[in-house]
Amino acid sequence: MDMTRYDFIVIGSGPAGRRAAIQAAKLGKDVLVVEKGRRVGGVSVHTGTIPSKTLRETVLNLTGWRERGFYGAAYRVKKDIQAKDLMARLHMTLDHEVDVLEHQFARNKVQTMCGLGRFVDPHTIEVALENGDVRQVYGEKILIAVGTRPYRPADVPFNGTTVLDSDEVVEIPELPRSLCVVGGGVIGVEYATIFSALDVSVALIESRSSFLEFIDHELIEDFTHQLRDRGMAIRFGSKVERIEFEGDRPVTVLENGRRIRADMLLYAAGRVGATDTLNITACGLVPDERGRLKVDPATFQTTVPHIYSAGDAIGFPSLASTSMEQGRIAACHAFNIPMPPAPDYFPYGIYAVPEISTVGMSEEEVRKRGIPYECGVARFRETSRGHIMGLNNGMMKMIFSLKTRRLLGVHIVGEGATELVHIGQAVLNLHGTLDYFIENTFNYPTLAEAYKIAALDAWNRMGAI
Repeated sequence: MDMTRYDFIVIGSGPAGRRAAIQAAKLGKDVLVVEKGRRVGGVSVHTGTIPSKTLRETVLNLTGWRERGFYGAAYRVKKDIQAKDLMARLHMTLDHEVDVLEHQFARNKVQTMCGLGRFVDPHTIEVALENGDVRQVYGEKILIAVGTRPYRPADVPFNGTTVLDSDEVVEIPELPRSLCVVGGGVIGVEYATIFSALDVSVALIESRSSFLEFIDHELIEDFTHQLRDRGMAIRFGSKVERIEFEGDRPVTVLENGRRIRADMLLYAAGRVGATDTLNITACGLVPDERGRLKVDPATFQTTVPHIYSAGDAIGFPSLASTSMEQGRIAACHAFNIPMPPAPDYFPYGIYAVPEISTVGMSEEEVRKRGIPYECGVARFRETSRGHIMGLNNGMMKMIFSLKTRRLLGVHIVGEGATELVHIGQAVLNLHGTLDYFIENTFNYPTLAEAYKIAALDAWNRMGAI
């Protein structure tokens, strides 16, 4: 069979795949992107990052959530919100994202092929096209960026209507009056809080004693208090024994005998690498039990030198932002382009209601390392901008070294957290100190003033040093 040869074949067009493909194309390479979906964009665009964040923004707008600090908990912009209201904006956003991505590929002369790709040998990919045809292509270098899919245990009775995974929940035909979410990871927490903002009665089940354990614990305490204060039921330390039905309604039975009834159940306890369709052993790679691939963290090169992997398929941190950078680094390394060392810290954003964002070390990490430190805290209600916005909640926590005064970490929960964190990220990576925040002027009135308030709070606690 005649094969078209490419310098670089990318399997998957999510954040890691598209950034790698465009980077390689800018280096003058012949690039092919193989995407199993009908349209480019991957899980990030079609069922993951963009849909969930679009739903979140739509919910906050239609419910008037941000105005309730002034007008009360009963305030609504739209009285009767239906699933079709959410889907209309979602589909508009997804169409725009795909258009932008297709334009980027076209502008950079990146070729695309929609079909299911699988390895024939370490350099050859066989692509089963939608029309039934099969093509083989040769890649001098290859990047695996297939992402993940929801973990679906055999004993969970998924039916696509009342028992769903996180990919299916973005296409629900109608909103439930009650929802049970199994899994207190990022995805579970985001969807639980989004539906709660819609005034859906939500129960969140997490088998561990807490959730989001990589986040500063004081921040999680504040976040958990906000969720419980608005009526969300959170069941920590509760393992699911089985799921059964009462009529059409799913009932989650816990090991302690508790039964949680809801109109809908969202099972969001983990994801697995979508590598099982790649015939991965044909290229000499062996994924782990969750379908993830092991790579060199500096170059994203697998144990097969010409094959790379990036994005969610390699595991933590599984962020769209870091996946993009991983893809770019992999493409540069594949074609011998030297890269400067990566920054020490990157931000982590959780688009729950309220938002959480963090960068640097948590207080628990600082203690573990034995670093003498002090913290400063600012409440958003202490800022004039917070008053203008009607914010009753939200906080920023900053951690500084007592010895060097250097910033060690910034942790934010509340409105705009994922935007605000970048100031802290810049200062942290540039090795800035407490003095930056004390001496510099911030726009007034803004939520960014919380940096100065928190820094002054830390300064007062530190005393003369």
